[in-house]
Amino acid sequence: MNNLSNSGSELFDSEKERSNLLWQYVQSLHPEIVAQLSQPPLEVVQVMERNLVSMLGHLPHEHFGVTITTSREQLGRLLSSAMMSGYFLHNAQQRMVFEKSWQGAAEANEKEK
Repeated sequence: MNNLSNSGSELFDSEKERSNLLWQYVQSLHPEIVAQLSQPPLEVVQVMERNLVSMLGHLPHEHFGVTITTSREQLGRLLSSAMMSGYFLHNAQQRMVFEKSWQGAAEANEKEK
């Protein structure tokens, strides 16, 4: 049983190290890069807006005065869901850009042959 608690502790310590490495990396980034990473592309913002509207419901604000009442816990869950969606969409967008550039490089290599 002691071995299990030791292995769990080691796992937690390695997770903590990775977290610290990520934090150190983020701290080492130039402020302009952090600002650029903090501003999602318009496409991502639009998808996030649609996601939030679908969660909250959509009534045109020109005709309706909508008030949403919720608990602090539920608001926290909503915000965390929106943040996770944002991270997912940002990563998907980065992957799409990477794949397009990879395909472009592959096509250029094929043309050279």
